[in-house]
Amino acid sequence: MSRRYFGTDGIRGLANRHPMTSEVALKVGMAAGTAFRSGSHRHRVVIGKDTRLSGYMLEAALMSGFTSVGMDVFLLGPMPTPAVSMLTRSLRADLGVMLSASHNPSQDNGIKLFDPDGYKLSDDMERRIEDLIDADSKTLLVTADRIGRATRVESAQERYIEFAKRTLPKHLRLAGVRIVIDCANGAAYKVAPEALWELGAEVIKIGVEPNGHNINLNCGSTSPQALVDKVKEFRADIGIALDGDADRVVIVNEKGDIVDGDQLMAVIAESWHQSGRLAAGGIVATVMSNLGLERYMKSIGLSMTRTPVGDRYVTEHMRKHGFNVGGEQSGHIVLSDFTTTGDGLVSALQILACVVSTGKPVSEVCNRFNPLPQILRNVRYDSGRPLEDKRVVKAIEGARLKLGDGGRLVIRPSGTESVIRVMAEGDDEQVVSSVVGDIVEAVKSAAA
Repeated sequence: MSRRYFGTDGIRGLANRHPMTSEVALKVGMAAGTAFRSGSHRHRVVIGKDTRLSGYMLEAALMSGFTSVGMDVFLLGPMPTPAVSMLTRSLRADLGVMLSASHNPSQDNGIKLFDPDGYKLSDDMERRIEDLIDADSKTLLVTADRIGRATRVESAQERYIEFAKRTLPKHLRLAGVRIVIDCANGAAYKVAPEALWELGAEVIKIGVEPNGHNINLNCGSTSPQALVDKVKEFRADIGIALDGDADRVVIVNEKGDIVDGDQLMAVIAESWHQSGRLAAGGIVATVMSNLGLERYMKSIGLSMTRTPVGDRYVTEHMRKHGFNVGGEQSGHIVLSDFTTTGDGLVSALQILACVVSTGKPVSEVCNRFNPLPQILRNVRYDSGRPLEDKRVVKAIEGARLKLGDGGRLVIRPSGTESVIRVMAEGDDEQVVSSVVGDIVEAVKSAAA
């Protein structure tokens, strides 16, 4: 059955256009509140948001929807997605909501939902909520005496900062470490620099002046050049770039080189393995992670399992099979000893722990393997299903033959925008480039 509202990471779209309207947000609040309401106790939901202008509008609509079905609302204000997940558990809420479109431009927004344990919802629960969204709203409303209340949680930032700090060993401090952090003008613009400063680091901060429109604009993990320049300017030991809702991280070493999520997972997994902390003998990654990471894991006696793209699928596999390290090449890293979703700050702190404890520079710590040549290109389309076109099918078949057993090919439609993502990797960069180019041209022809 096709999804009517939910994509790979909640509901997402252009603000003030379906489905990202006040009307839909109101119905989401009513539907999700109804779906998670059970028993006679006072039910509660926490709502966080990033710094997009449309967050005010959607926050108010959600609040109205939840209170109308009898849920008390706790408003967190601008907070990272992992903080919302954590506070859902901490405040014993029945449901958590994050308003964010993550790394997307400011004109987009999204609604991410968390269950009482802080995990993203299952497909079945999302379908149930979709059915309730389309149901008669009158049937969901409670009587006047049961309408919920709304309260702002003034201590939310301090609670998350303390949580993040406690993920480091007690004896470890960041004194003498010069850090540049880019908060993407997003949800972590206050909490991330403060946490690093309280741990003793010298902190240079950029991307901390949100105005409602500049989230992810030429900054953050998707545009790390500003961070690279700042690391070089201040001769920093490390640069940390978060995205708009701070659930992903990219590292820049002291030389100005960018380190992606694959390298970070390798660093954390090997460190935890050596200390006896790594569970299930390996990590969970997605189909987009570099083959070099998989080979490296095997070389040190660890496994790597792949899932579909999306940290939700990574987390589901981790829970089912007992892993405690997983993530995506993009920098979504899930460390289930601490969190139930990707947490850019906590992941960065684990890298800093390795740097400080070894006394080695980031360029050495975060260089565990040489990635295979990998090319990813996005092809935008307006309508239709270009992947079903005969020209595209033929190009894909030809690409698989050229790559052989030593390469990988991943073609998938984005779950959040009208884009086909074409990724290939292998030992021969020319072959990789050739097959990606062939497929991209075929998709463009099919989409024309």
